[in-house]
Amino acid sequence: MSELLSTEQYKDIAAGLTLPTKAFINGVYVDAIDGATMASINPATGEEITQIAACKAADVDLAVANAKATFESGVWSKLHPSERKTAIAKLASLIEENALELAVMETLEAGKPIHECVLTDLPETVHCIAWHAEATDKLYDQLSPSGDGAVGMVVREPLGVVACVLPWNFPLMMVAWKLGPALSAGNSVIVKPAETTSMTTLRIAQLAIEAGIPAGVFNVLPGLGPDVGEPLGMHEDVQVVSFTGSTATGRRFLEYSARSNLKRIVLECGGKSPSVVLADAENLDSVAENIVNAALWNMGQNCTANSRIIIHKDIKAELTTKILAEMENWKTGDPMNPEHMLGSIISRPQYDKIMNYIAIGKEQGAKVLAGGEAITIGDGLFIAPTLFDNVTSDMTIAIEEIFGPVFSLMEAESDEHALALANETCYGLQASLYTANVKKAHKYARQLQAGTVSVNCFSEGDISTPFGGFKLSGFGGRDNSLQAHDQYTDVKTIWLDLE
Repeated sequence: MSELLSTEQYKDIAAGLTLPTKAFINGVYVDAIDGATMASINPATGEEITQIAACKAADVDLAVANAKATFESGVWSKLHPSERKTAIAKLASLIEENALELAVMETLEAGKPIHECVLTDLPETVHCIAWHAEATDKLYDQLSPSGDGAVGMVVREPLGVVACVLPWNFPLMMVAWKLGPALSAGNSVIVKPAETTSMTTLRIAQLAIEAGIPAGVFNVLPGLGPDVGEPLGMHEDVQVVSFTGSTATGRRFLEYSARSNLKRIVLECGGKSPSVVLADAENLDSVAENIVNAALWNMGQNCTANSRIIIHKDIKAELTTKILAEMENWKTGDPMNPEHMLGSIISRPQYDKIMNYIAIGKEQGAKVLAGGEAITIGDGLFIAPTLFDNVTSDMTIAIEEIFGPVFSLMEAESDEHALALANETCYGLQASLYTANVKKAHKYARQLQAGTVSVNCFSEGDISTPFGGFKLSGFGGRDNSLQAHDQYTDVKTIWLDLE
């Protein structure tokens, strides 16, 4: 997977794909009960790829009933942890064996650059699932300090039916983040992929059967949010919903829980992440490279996108020049071309939303230093990477999550001013801090109100570190790390009287 192919080779692979188009329930592909379908569109060309089953509440009921019966049978939930580990590890191996097919499939549906899918998304997906597989037989329960007269055991048990509702920006990586720990704990899982990016999740479900994961343990229900997401959120037999997406939709899942069985809700929502560059920051070439990567990675369609670049006034002019120079390396075009760093926007509504934000930025007095316009490439949805200057904290583009290749420069008068600007948001997912002073690095990293703070780089951490947000960016748990396993288990006390 480390070597890139040519555009023509990737397109040949795409032409030869067998596309998964049906829901996956109880180990087999099935049509939606009412036969409904929805179009999967290639956003880079505007062409229809195929029709995907569009599930509804009846399909949710069927999948939940099968998942619950499978869980209660114990075929997976009571399986020895080492055996679950073996099956999940086999799934990781099968994903790796089919990585090229999955990468091309994801580029087709999401418009993501093929180099990103091949070099980042697939390797991280494989690593994530393999990592959680290894954790399966290495997580210990506990004994309480109960003295000689009793034994107090604190044990973890799987919850039952877990629903995972995925975003469209990282379909493969997000299914891995949730599927790995949920399966490891012994749950039965129902995944609702985003309606625009269903195929890779459907393909992985088939690979799970090949890996030896029993039928009914991993189910996939493509469909629209109101038709699948809401019924899952309201279902009395779903014990937890893990959701990644917008804050507005996350709020609705909390409402569904309150109106149903008080199911556990885990949310990873939006962000308006800052890069904070202090006057003593070193190696501004590296800083610029990290800033541009943080802002434009995946066309800026990333919850941790560093869209607010807060720079101390003493170095702002010099760093701005370097940022503009680095942007020249980010070429936009056909995502099947491995030389293109930027592909297409996911959908027409998202494209229109981003273009509207660009127009608002101009109207409110921000200065366009680069981009600021659409790029016409056939019928595809392409937007030039856009950098605004002279942005103030009261401007819309500094407040609202744009979720596109748009970022803004803000000037700070001092370190304290920079920190205040960074925290002046309702979100708190990620922040980047650049300083050569180790004391400032420790002090300000703690003051930044974000679930992840990277210092002198842009990073979300790795599989071993918890990922989630403060404020409106998160609720109820964390993805990644051993902590991710907690949200898919219940804690039980077993007290044995020895007297």
